Parts: sequence; C-alpha cells; structure tokens
Amino acid sequence: MDALKQGVDALFILLGGIMVLAMHAGFAFLELGTVRKKNQVNALVKILVDFSVSTVVYFAVGYGVAYGTHFFVGAETLAAKNGYELVKFFFLLTFAAAIPAIISGGIAERARFWPQLVATAAIVGFVYPFFEGIAWNRHFGVQDWIARVTGADFHDFAGSVVVHAMGGWLALPAVLLLGARSNRYRKDGAMSAHPPSNIPFLALGAWILTVGWFGFNVMSAQTIDKISGLVAVNSLMAMVGGTLAALACGRNDPGFVHNGPLAGLVAVCAGSDLMHPLGALVVGAIAGTLFVVLFTLTQNRWKIDDVLGVWPLHGICGAWGGVAAGIFGQQALGGLGGVSLSAQLIGTVLGVAWALLGGAVVYGLLKLLVGLRLSPEEEFDGADLSVHRISATPEREANW
Repeated sequence: MDALKQGVDALFILLGGIMVLAMHAGFAFLELGTVRKKNQVNALVKILVDFSVSTVVYFAVGYGVAYGTHFFVGAETLAAKNGYELVKFFFLLTFAAAIPAIISGGIAERARFWPQLVATAAIVGFVYPFFEGIAWNRHFGVQDWIARVTGADFHDFAGSVVVHAMGGWLALPAVLLLGARSNRYRKDGAMSAHPPSNIPFLALGAWILTVGWFGFNVMSAQTIDKISGLVAVNSLMAMVGGTLAALACGRNDPGFVHNGPLAGLVAVCAGSDLMHPLGALVVGAIAGTLFVVLFTLTQNRWKIDDVLGVWPLHGICGAWGGVAAGIFGQQALGGLGGVSLSAQLIGTVLGVAWALLGGAVVYGLLKLLVGLRLSPEEEFDGADLSVHRISATPEREANW
C-alpha cells in the first residue's frame, strides 16, 4: 500500500506539472495576440527560451535556495520513492518559470532578448526562490514570527502572492526602466492605441491558461490524500466572477473579458482551500474589476506602458488575493478559518516589497551595464525581424 501511495502521489503531482507546463503555451498565445504583428514571433520564442533557462537555473540553484536540497547525487537516490522529489521539483519549477513569463508580457515589444534571459536566470535562481522558501518552507523564522505576532501563519495555498504578485511587482520596475513603446505617448498629449493584433490568439491563450489553472490550484495539494474539491469549485467560481465583472466594467471589450477569468484565478489562489464558493465568486469579481480599472489608469492616465497589464493583473490582483484569503477564509464569512487578516497583510506586504526591490536591482543593473531596450531602428522594424530575422507570416515565397 505504501508503494501504491507513493506511485499515485508521483503521478498526481506529475499531472499537475504537465497542466501548469501547458499554461506556458497560454502565456505565449496571450502575448502573441496582444502585441503587434511585428513582435509575434518574439513572444513565442521568449516564453519557450525563458522556460528552458528557468529549468536549468531552478534545478541547479533555485530549488536549493527555496528548499535546502539539491539533485547532485546518484540516479539511484533520485529514483527512490518513485522519483517523487523529482516530479515535485518539476511541478514547482513550472510555478517558478511563470515569473519570467509574466514579466515578458509587461516588457513586450521593446525589450532586448539576451538581457531578459539574464534577468530570468537571476530571478528564478535567487529572487523568487528566496521568498518561496520563506512562505512555503519556513525559512529564516519569518512564518514563526508572523504566527507569534498575529496568531496564524501567512497562508498562500497556490501562490497569489508567492507567484503572481511576485511576478507582477517584479515586472513594474522593468516596465518603468524600459519606458513606453515608441509613439505610444506623444509630446502633444496624444496617445497611439496599439490595439491587439489577434483577438482569437489572445482568447486561445486565455483559455489555455484557464484550463491549466485547475492543475495550478488543485494539484498544489501535492499529494493525493490532500486533494480538495473545494479548491476546484472555488477556482471555478472566482474565474466566472472575474469574467462577468470584467465584461461589465470593460464594456464588452474582448481583451478585458478574456483577462477577467485570469484576474479571478490569480486572486483565488491563496485562499482557494479555505473560502466558501460564494466568497470565491466575490473575490474573483473584485479582481476582475480591479484589473479593468487599474489597467485603464496605468495605460491612459499614468502613462505606464505595461503591454499586457501584468502589474494590475498579477501584481494587484495577486496582492488582493493574499489579503482576501484573510477575509473570506474566516468562518464568519463561510470559510474554514485558521487564517488571520493581519498575517495575510504582513505576508503580502513582505512579498510585494521583496519583488519591488529585486526587480529594481536586477533590471537596474542590466540597464546600467548592458542596456535593456532595442534600438529605435530595431523597435521600428519589430523584434521578429530584428532578433529572429523572420516574421510570423512571411509574405515572400520561394520561386522555383
């Protein structure tokens, strides 16, 4: 029975890793559909190569930073217990690799390719796993301190703060240091729309992410005996809450409608194992509203050119999710309890502060040492031709 349990656990978390791996296709197509046609190839290549760099760095360094272990032992040792620790690494790697995939959407269309890969290595190798270890492996006694002060640990079941807020707030310094795309905001106050290039691909990316998210959340239990149908239904309710709120607030805009479910799912991650489904519906609806309002403010009023809106979507909605777990996880609001609003506030603020600091240091140093931005000529031509030397739909055909 022990061997069967070990095998089932390994299969369970492996399937979760595969589902979250599929979400990276969603990141790719969401970005591809949002950027202009001349940057579509770059969007696809960045997500795949960022994932590959993340895998090597997290295997060699990042997983050890977060969990104090490594894989530099014999294969016989690694294969013990059906290789559960290896597939657990695979599952958690897909979370870590989501950070550069999130950032990619914010800095799209004008960021240089190789400096971003260096940033990916620094973030996945140290910045992200440092906070991951604090939140999920009790490093440095931070969780113990929060529990002494507030009476409960900081609770983040599936990464509203650890993954999503981290990615969104890491992206903000990068977006600010890069500056807006050429001609996005003109000196006379006029603004070029830069509309999405392909709504069907944008929608495809959103759907892939939405489906994969049920692996992201449900499989965060990590063993079969801890699986919870409550997590699945709460994820569903937050998804539809975010969609309907974004539909109403965004006045039927398809870009808002397809990012609405993502906003809801970002927000529900932290407390998906605690909330009542009606509470998850409210959390998702608030997140969908926050995304539409803050995306509009950042783009139109504050003139922050965050192309896919990753700061409002992941940064703000992720932080809201961390706080929401401390509200709607309470028994008074139908939740399971065992969570503290003050603990959630402290943990969320710590995560946001660390991400801002890490983003400012990593991207600030890269800008100083090698530069972050494509030249004006390269940006005008588009990253597809400038970096990859081919467009998404080459019009020139060979003549035989």
